[in-house]
Amino acid sequence: MSGAEAVYAALLERVGEAHPRPRIDPVRRLAELAGSPQLSFPVIQVAGTNGKTSTSRAIASLMSAHGLRTGLFTSPHLVDFTERFQLDGAPIDGAVLASAWEELQLPLEVVDAELVAAGHGPITFFEALAVLAFVAFADAPVDVAVIEVGMGGEWDATNIVDARVAVLTPIDLDHTAVLGPDVATIARTKAGIIKPGSVVVSAHQDPDALAEIAEAATRHDAALAVQGRDFSLLEDRVAVGGRQIDVVGIGGHAYDPIFLPLFGHHQAENATLAIAAVEAFFGAGRPLPEEVLDEGFGALTSPGRLQLIGTDPVIYLDAAHNPHGAAALVAAVTESFDFSELALVVGVLEEKDSSGLLAALAPIAHRVTVTPVDSPRSTTAEELKRIAEEEIPGMPIELADSLPEALAEARGWAMRAEGRAVLVVGSVLLAGEAIAFARSEGWSAA
Repeated sequence: MSGAEAVYAALLERVGEAHPRPRIDPVRRLAELAGSPQLSFPVIQVAGTNGKTSTSRAIASLMSAHGLRTGLFTSPHLVDFTERFQLDGAPIDGAVLASAWEELQLPLEVVDAELVAAGHGPITFFEALAVLAFVAFADAPVDVAVIEVGMGGEWDATNIVDARVAVLTPIDLDHTAVLGPDVATIARTKAGIIKPGSVVVSAHQDPDALAEIAEAATRHDAALAVQGRDFSLLEDRVAVGGRQIDVVGIGGHAYDPIFLPLFGHHQAENATLAIAAVEAFFGAGRPLPEEVLDEGFGALTSPGRLQLIGTDPVIYLDAAHNPHGAAALVAAVTESFDFSELALVVGVLEEKDSSGLLAALAPIAHRVTVTPVDSPRSTTAEELKRIAEEEIPGMPIELADSLPEALAEARGWAMRAEGRAVLVVGSVLLAGEAIAFARSEGWSAA
């Protein structure tokens, strides 16, 4: 077992990341015993419902292009555990990660014992993961870290950082059982990442969400820049292999047209937010050098987001797993591709809104193959088939026992006529399974 695999196996023995605990003091205690590594570098922290990972990756790529050694922490991973911890755009070396994990062993022992003695659960998977990232980034050392929030914000394990810039991507309903029943409540929790004297950079928001963000910014004496008011995406055009965007930054500077090698209007929005976040970090009155934008976005990839994994037939995957993400995906597919027919391979975790997801995907589907995700938290294929038949009446629905079976069935259909393609969607875990399977099969684009 490699160093990274051993670390992952040890973390999996803890309460999983799907079951976060609304607490932060034990995380802070663990970090203190490890030397408070999260305070040794400036942080840009990213919270929101959709677009967090893509926006975080864009910010990190721009910071690296600026010449700063950059750490990026995102979750979950698609295939390899080391994807969650990136140094200058590459997954961390397994031996380096194992060394950071070794540093955490004594602090973990102490805090676990304290928590159990007080009648509380020990440090969870995600709590340990976040502090592990901070230790690894401090050891590197990085000049700046871009930290994606796991869930929520206020009590998320990442929120022991003192973020110089707090970034809020669009906020919508998700994880309602944990975060609250309405957008305002969820926004209040996510706005918990705002720290005294920081700069807050927000995407377009529902008015109720923006009100909560503005209130938190005022309370913490933090400057607030909102897309559409303080910075803007002026124009977004489809281009060969991606998009071309016109952006006006926080200081009012109109940038030359920027090429973005990603599909979908939502990625143009994410890129605009990333530019504003980096401007806020360096000082809002200073536009970013054009060469930084060219290099940063030129190197940008977004794994799991309309990622091509097969060419004969064409197979894409996308990690969209809620109605808001599915709607953005549908818009991207409709605008960027010209398939005559599209088969969806869909698997969804049980805590997600399967009905809303399938209804949102309906406009681009010509047939659907449902499959379980390789997880004990998966919705069964039978239940997903029932939901699909309700949400997309008249649609041909096929049932598969596994993703390889679903892909074999959908690929067979796609190969029987010109212009057909396959899209795997519904879960980050399913996307990761599809990438790993495509690689094992030797598909040319995997």
